Amino acid sequence: MATRLSQMRDVLARANRIIANEGVLDAFGHVSMRHPIDPGRYLLSRSRAPELVQPDDILEFTLDSQPTKATEVRLYGERVIHGGIYQARADVNAVCHHHAPSILPFCISGMDLKPVYHLGATLGEKVPFWDARDDFGDTTLIVAKPEEGASLARALGKNWIVLMRRHGATVAATSLEELTFRTIYTARNAALQIQAHTLGLVSPLNLAETRLAGEYNMRPGPVMRAWEYWNARLDKAESNRRVRTRKRTSKKLLSKRTTKRGR
Repeated sequence: MATRLSQMRDVLARANRIIANEGVLDAFGHVSMRHPIDPGRYLLSRSRAPELVQPDDILEFTLDSQPTKATEVRLYGERVIHGGIYQARADVNAVCHHHAPSILPFCISGMDLKPVYHLGATLGEKVPFWDARDDFGDTTLIVAKPEEGASLARALGKNWIVLMRRHGATVAATSLEELTFRTIYTARNAALQIQAHTLGLVSPLNLAETRLAGEYNMRPGPVMRAWEYWNARLDKAESNRRVRTRKRTSKKLLSKRTTKRGR
């Protein structure tokens, strides 16, 4: 169990960094997965920018979004988003909440987000809206109370993505790899839909096409092909950052030595 849990922490940390590396997550947003052994728990990082999340940052939570062990580290205020969905949907094993720039215009305008190309079919047949004002009136727009997380989960229903008015989106999936696939491609679909509107007529997939293409995309082959690709891109990006960091450190050391010699 310990080995498997350790492996899942590593995969979850990488999923955070992959989705950030692909431009969907920034300093905010978070990715979780249901506990691989105990379905009554889930795994989520401590409060940290997704691009920086490492396996040691991953903590265990009950479905009431309470840490299973006492901790003094800061936690995500919106972790009830994850707990609420895991409580409501036994088929969901991974959740991402984000504020991708391509998604926000839909959250602000109320325009329906529709699949406009084959990979966009991962949106599913319907993308519902959730407005915190409907149940809670004026709020900070942060989903921090258990009843708010439960309300969001009800709005998601049996769908795979829910738009949050004036806030962002929450995405669900049956696995972490599938979640990464759906999160990235639904954000790209949103960008393409906006771009297509500037040209005129938008012709989205119909329900049958959405169902057929969605099922095709979610097969293990396409999902793992993309997962492998994004992992390679992440490794390359992180390697380049390490090289740049070493170069900056070397320049600083060289500068200090030169200054000392000149004294």
